[in-house]
Amino acid sequence: MSQKTHIARTDPFRWEGVPVLAYKEDPGSHFKSISRQVLFDDGKHFGAQLRYFEIAPGGHSTLERHDHAHSVMVIRGAGRALVGSEILDLRTHDLVRVPPQAWHQFRATGDEPLGFLCLVRSERDKPRMPTPEDLREMGSDGNVGAFIRT
Repeated sequence: MSQKTHIARTDPFRWEGVPVLAYKEDPGSHFKSISRQVLFDDGKHFGAQLRYFEIAPGGHSTLERHDHAHSVMVIRGAGRALVGSEILDLRTHDLVRVPPQAWHQFRATGDEPLGFLCLVRSERDKPRMPTPEDLREMGSDGNVGAFIRT
């Protein structure tokens, strides 16, 4: 990641010298039609990383949880998110807090991608995917069970 003072936008939701990366490199993660860009990775000064995720219409992120928190701001499109046992409707400029150890998953619901900025610690733990028992427990709430994609 460049330490440049200014990084120009080159296209809508794309920035000069910022590669569009695969969402996850772990083949065991289940997701659909999502990419990520690391906009700032300045652990030396802030200890944080700012990322941009984009989920294509009909796509979703991995259902996961971990010890670190997320701070999310939707900047494009519409969608829904599971955070813990809450299902949230999302639109542009909404803010979402994902606490440590909360199961979470994001989905695009409109005709355009769902794009969001995500602020996390630079050093963080790896996500944990749900076990069959976790899925049964989450599925006991009919709304959550209907929402999740695995």
